[in-house]
Amino acid sequence: MNYVGIDIGSTASKVVVEGDKKEHFVLPTGWSSKETCEKIKNKLLEMGVDVTSDDTKVVATGYGRIAVDFADHVITEITCHARGGRELAGGDCSIIDVGGQDTKVIIVQNGMVSDFQMNDKCSAGTGKFLEIMANRLGVTINELFDMAAAGEVIPISSLCTVAESEVINYIGEGKKREDIAAGVVDSVANKVVQLAQKKELGDRVILTGGLSHSIYFTGILSDKLDQKVESEEFGRFAGAYGAALLAREKKDKRR
Repeated sequence: MNYVGIDIGSTASKVVVEGDKKEHFVLPTGWSSKETCEKIKNKLLEMGVDVTSDDTKVVATGYGRIAVDFADHVITEITCHARGGRELAGGDCSIIDVGGQDTKVIIVQNGMVSDFQMNDKCSAGTGKFLEIMANRLGVTINELFDMAAAGEVIPISSLCTVAESEVINYIGEGKKREDIAAGVVDSVANKVVQLAQKKELGDRVILTGGLSHSIYFTGILSDKLDQKVESEEFGRFAGAYGAALLAREKKDKRR
């Protein structure tokens, strides 16, 4: 039996397979979630996982979850991220998920979601904002972090439209790219921290989402929150992992 979790994000789609096979991969979401779902279906088939088979159960989550027409269940991001994050942390925890479209803070107590908070529609505290700013500086997000680590923070607004103009002005003024990068990362971290400070985080805090592997970013969050935020190598797949685990649990309940 295989249990497939599919997390269709606004910029990237993550897939985790648990069961007879153990696989995970990520694809760009692109402009059409429907087309992305077809690519996922075909890639899984190449791996020997047929989503139309009775031996495979699929749970979909994320921004484009409704597009996964072959899913057995569609479950909210909060529930799936909480389940995956709890498994990664090995128990109750607080999860800070910095995604492409939004940022979420999820509190897991006694194995269940006890509280959560999501940011507003402004992209300034999200991975998308970092991607846009990295493009402006002509680097990848990983290179942006490397440059930021070597730079001095210069002030950048927490409002996305203003911030982009400020970055363009700094470039025009000949400011060092490292300093601009440091300002950009610091600005995003400030938005994330503002959201996280609205909740009682508890003793264990993990970072999930596309930035979860970054020791540099978790270090900044830890300093600003005055509390350790742990990086998670598999954190990008937290939602998909949680979806796969929930697919298994739903199957077990039916038995």
